[in-house]
Amino acid sequence: MPVLVAIPEPTSADAEYNQRALPQYVAALEAAGASSLIVRLTERPEITAHQLAKTAGILLPGSRYDVDPQRFNEPRVPECGPDDPGRTAVDELLLQDAFNLRKPILAICHGAQTLNVWRNGTLIQDLKTVLKTPVNHRVGREVAEAHPVRLAPGSRLARFSPNDLQPMVNSSHHQAICKPGDNLVATAISPADQVVEAVELDSQDHFVVAVQWHPERTWQMSAFSRRLFAAFVEAASSWHLPSPAAVRSAR
Repeated sequence: MPVLVAIPEPTSADAEYNQRALPQYVAALEAAGASSLIVRLTERPEITAHQLAKTAGILLPGSRYDVDPQRFNEPRVPECGPDDPGRTAVDELLLQDAFNLRKPILAICHGAQTLNVWRNGTLIQDLKTVLKTPVNHRVGREVAEAHPVRLAPGSRLARFSPNDLQPMVNSSHHQAICKPGDNLVATAISPADQVVEAVELDSQDHFVVAVQWHPERTWQMSAFSRRLFAAFVEAASSWHLPSPAAVRSAR
């Protein structure tokens, strides 16, 4: 039976975006050998917690909404878009479950930003106005290779791209990680402007990888994307409920 991975709905208020985006994540997971549990953002927390007991991994997808800068103690700049409290609440529930039980996590775009802030990191609210980057990080879903990323040697991501430590990735974001959160390490950057493109948990036995790009859009054409999903699913397939002592030490 395929391992079950929880994915929250990308947004609480844009059904069209959800219908367009979710199938790509589901297909990428299925190709890697996993099945998906879609977590409804309107579900009661106790029901969601019951559903999570059946899962062995968490995938946090992208979203058309921004992260509320109040969550990292910054005033909102005019270019920062609206946030999605419903998605935030469910993401935090899923992250707490995953870190308590050391379930593997793959976080993508908005999901990566949410993970970083939940771990006490900060974000750049708008790359063009705050950082004034020359790189177009917001080219959109039609461009499969927007810019290169430089992978940190020895990182999980570097192992997924053994012959190319500067693979090309797509790009569809205007916010980005500024200060990595607790025990998160930047493992990919955009070499032209030093924007953080990925972080990983500094842990050998807990798979937590967060990328700013969208591998669910390129897995059919990109071996790098397929290896990322395959490694995540492999980690989920190998996951087992930790002992109470291990759970206490992880908190």
